Amino acid sequence: MKHFVFLPAMVFIWIFLIVSVHSQSPAVVNIGAIFTYNSVIGRAAKIAMEAAVYDVNANPTILNGTELKLLMNDAKCSVFFGAVGALQVLEKGVVAIIGPQSSAIAHMISEIANGLQVPLISYAATDPTLSALQFPFFFRTTQSDSYQMAAMANLIDFYGWKEVIAIFVDDDYGRNGISALGGELDKRALTIAQKFPLPIHFDLNDITDTLNKSKLLGSRVYVVHLNPDPKMRFFTIAQKLQMMTSDYVWLATDWLSTTLDSSSSLSKTSLHILQGVVGLRQHTPESRWKRTFASQWRKLVDEGKASSELNTYGLYAYDTVWTVAHSIDKFVKEHRKITFSFDDGLLKMNLTKVQLSKLRVFDGGSLLRRKLLETDFTGLTGQVQFNKEDRNIVSGSYDVINIDQMAVQLVGYWSNSSGFSILAPENLKSEENSNSHLDQKLKKVTWPGGSTERPRGWVIADDERPLRIGVPYRASFVEFATKLNNSHKMQGYCIDVFLEARKLVPYDVPYKFEPFGDGHSNPNYNDLVQKVKDEVFDAAVGDIAIVTNRTKIVDFSQPYATTGLVIVAPVHNSKSSAWVFLKPFTVEMWCVTAASFVIIAVVIWILEHRVNDDFRGPPKRQLVTMFLFSFSTLFKTNQEKTVSPLGRMVMVVWLFLLMVLTASYTASLTSILTFQQLSSPITGIDSLVASNWPIGYQVGSFTYSYLVDSLYIARSRLVALGSPEEFERALRQGPTNGGVAAIIDELTYVELFLSKQSEFGIIGQPFTKSGWGFAFKRDSPLAVDISTAILKLSENGELQRIRERWFCKTGCPGEGKRHAEPNQLHLISFWGLYLLCGIFTLGALLVFLLRMIWQFVRYKRQQRESSHPSPVSSEAHCSHVISSFINFIDEKEEAIKKIFHHENRQDQI
Repeated sequence: MKHFVFLPAMVFIWIFLIVSVHSQSPAVVNIGAIFTYNSVIGRAAKIAMEAAVYDVNANPTILNGTELKLLMNDAKCSVFFGAVGALQVLEKGVVAIIGPQSSAIAHMISEIANGLQVPLISYAATDPTLSALQFPFFFRTTQSDSYQMAAMANLIDFYGWKEVIAIFVDDDYGRNGISALGGELDKRALTIAQKFPLPIHFDLNDITDTLNKSKLLGSRVYVVHLNPDPKMRFFTIAQKLQMMTSDYVWLATDWLSTTLDSSSSLSKTSLHILQGVVGLRQHTPESRWKRTFASQWRKLVDEGKASSELNTYGLYAYDTVWTVAHSIDKFVKEHRKITFSFDDGLLKMNLTKVQLSKLRVFDGGSLLRRKLLETDFTGLTGQVQFNKEDRNIVSGSYDVINIDQMAVQLVGYWSNSSGFSILAPENLKSEENSNSHLDQKLKKVTWPGGSTERPRGWVIADDERPLRIGVPYRASFVEFATKLNNSHKMQGYCIDVFLEARKLVPYDVPYKFEPFGDGHSNPNYNDLVQKVKDEVFDAAVGDIAIVTNRTKIVDFSQPYATTGLVIVAPVHNSKSSAWVFLKPFTVEMWCVTAASFVIIAVVIWILEHRVNDDFRGPPKRQLVTMFLFSFSTLFKTNQEKTVSPLGRMVMVVWLFLLMVLTASYTASLTSILTFQQLSSPITGIDSLVASNWPIGYQVGSFTYSYLVDSLYIARSRLVALGSPEEFERALRQGPTNGGVAAIIDELTYVELFLSKQSEFGIIGQPFTKSGWGFAFKRDSPLAVDISTAILKLSENGELQRIRERWFCKTGCPGEGKRHAEPNQLHLISFWGLYLLCGIFTLGALLVFLLRMIWQFVRYKRQQRESSHPSPVSSEAHCSHVISSFINFIDEKEEAIKKIFHHENRQDQI
């Protein structure tokens, strides 16, 4: 009985609780919407939000028993009206505000939302700074421009352009979007060459002035970040200014795709204007729900109930209503009541038409905010989720579109995880995603002018504004660069190198040489390089040394001349020495050569003594013959001839060695006797720095700063010299008569100076290594192309021919003057020959000894057979054998052969 009574009681209590809960759920929940009705985005968003509210209220699985009511207000593209509209809907007790579409209005309303703790969910405000911690109640169901600008920077990098021009509307949306683009380009070592802001309500004159200013720059890649504009005013003006040609690249953010998607009335003329433009569109994956919604929208347009085609912001607006609805549903189920409370601060304020005293703080705002962060459902735009850190939707994908043949072509996709691909991000396999940016690919793009070849994206100069090239107007060493008298033409070795290199650049480079200096003294080359950095000149051509402090502010071409700092000092001829004939060989070489003559003499005597009468006779005569024969081979005057085959073999190798030695000795001695021997008390840079002598340097060169800053030479020791004549006079006077002990200058100048002087010479080797190059502005594309051209000139020999044309009319400067003394001949250069001769000599001697031992053994055997030897001690026997062997060798070969022949006859008998 107890169970039968308990069960109905539990059912009754359960029913009572359900009824109580439903009775406590609000009948209506208000949400606000602030947007501009009469705008490209607003027209689509209004219909989308109304459709979403209808679908939510018709769906029994969400907000069951509670009606969702949308209160809309027109912001009229104004921060002021947007703020007032927000206050008006807040008076009506809304729990959330959808919108606005303007980033500038969103900044204002976010502050109000913070104060009243009402979540603000925007489907169109893309300003990245709205994600700051400053706005904790701001949510974004569309993609932040931080993603879009990453895609744009990746697109620029993908096609290899180095700098761009940014044109944008001058509000929070435009400024902060371009700022994000600059940050993304910096990550890729790319730059924004110039930013051109447009007024919020710009007109045709504003566009014309901006584009005309941009044409003065070298970059031809434009990033256009504006608000949607159905009239396409910007590109209309660009076409009138002849800027929609193959020289230009136009990249547009998603404002262009939104405009194109929203309008069904764009004429063929408008699309023709956009030929070759590349843009981005927020990517929304295809789905059955999306196709159904698009079909329903098409019907509304056909029936005249919708004045706009569906764009991505319409899809995001629809999903935003559902996002709010899901969060309110969770909130109601957990919190049940929706309550507001008055703020004391607002109550104390004077009443106005806005009735601030009616504004109330949403008590459940923080809880609803948490529910929004928990959002996770599939909508028209794909999966809807928020990052908890920045409250942005978890997404990062864009379509890459190209306007071609008066149609919008899809050429690929970009995602934050995989970069560019011709497959939609949702269709990429996980393993493809893991290789994110390794194999990026897009379909072929048609650029302005109809070309499918990637535009260069920059121009160096045009006929209206040729390249301004600074050229040093030198007063001395004018062979390198100077101005012709009574004309504006520049000439010189450096000028010719640049002109030849320019011919190899694959495009036209209009230019104008501008002399730098007064022609009375050499200009300061550091100042010339600084002028390039300050953009007074676009480039500098001349004998400009590539040194560290200059490379920090400009870009240099490949060096076209190699140089370095050297010391020039007075020199004189050293007197001929009585022992000069010994200088060609080192001591080691002389010793080895002398020993070789002795060894050859001994070996030849051993090999020839038994068979050659010229090597026999009294010991004194044989000793003289032996050495005279050896040394006479040097002059080929020896009377004695070799008879034995082994002796002849040794002589062939020995004579070959002598031929090489004598030829080398003759060449070295000739060089020593004819070469000018230079001498100076200065032995190198260390001895010059350690002394207190004055040092000369050329005016205008980097030598002065190098000597002071790197070698720490006192400025008082340095003497400025401006011409070769001053060089000569200062060196002749010397340090004691008001001159200098030495001059430090670049090798190229010094060689030209010494080509006309015989009393001065280079001491030691260059103690710095550098080169001459042409200076360009930072990141100038011309620097790379000129460098490539200089390499080609070097490879085909033209660079050397230019040098010879200027400096080799009477012999090239510097030839044969870089070394103070020719090198001596060392043993290491001939050790191979000596080794070969030694091997043959020792081999011949070994064969001879083996043959003698064999004959001696045979000879002694015959003696034992013909006589009875008496017993002797072992020591006496050994000495007897050695003595006998020496006597045997001393015998003539013919005598030994007769003994063997006689013994053979007896054996036969």
